[in-house]
Amino acid sequence: MSVDTNLPQAIGGLRIGDYAPDFEARSTAGPVRLKEFRKRWLVLFSHPADFTPVCTTEFVELARNATEFEQRDCALMALSVDSLFSHFAWLRMIRDRFGVEVRFPIVEDPTLVIGRAFGMVAPQDNDSATVRSTFFIDPKGVVRAMTCYPANMGRSIPEMLRMLDALQAIDTHDGLAPANWSPGEPLLQPPTHDLDVVFNYEGETDWFLRDAPKKGTV
Repeated sequence: MSVDTNLPQAIGGLRIGDYAPDFEARSTAGPVRLKEFRKRWLVLFSHPADFTPVCTTEFVELARNATEFEQRDCALMALSVDSLFSHFAWLRMIRDRFGVEVRFPIVEDPTLVIGRAFGMVAPQDNDSATVRSTFFIDPKGVVRAMTCYPANMGRSIPEMLRMLDALQAIDTHDGLAPANWSPGEPLLQPPTHDLDVVFNYEGETDWFLRDAPKKGTV
């Protein structure tokens, strides 16, 4: 296992806008290297441990929605401290119990080197029991969004898909995604920086709160 520590990282972990550190490691889908996922979106997420109740429900739902991520040209990759063979046994149990196959790679990180490089685990931590982090990485390898859930609360898969839709929409249409935005709804225009434009608008909020013009289907 190796991690590229030469890439720019903020003190205390990654921040939005940083490049995701490259790494190479073993996974349930064979050896993986992060930079090989460039040119498409990637959701990299950690889970506290195999054979735990909340993590099991997450993986079942992610497997059931794998085609939804594929349709958005987005790969999934999971990470935990458990060994490769623990991952295999857990995925076998999920298939036998729930009838779904988890085909996206699950990376082993027994030394926490990847978790620490991404800021998922604090330097003084000895395990990842409290880790449930998600990184949305764009085709250039830039971290565009992050979420962090407590160990006793599972992620919302619909919200993961909505966040991916919003990130892709604002890139494609050069707009802003308002609260509760979902595909098919209008985006917002960035506010003007021109004082004359502000003075010439008739409405009190029209100069900074405007729907973006449609540029095809969102």
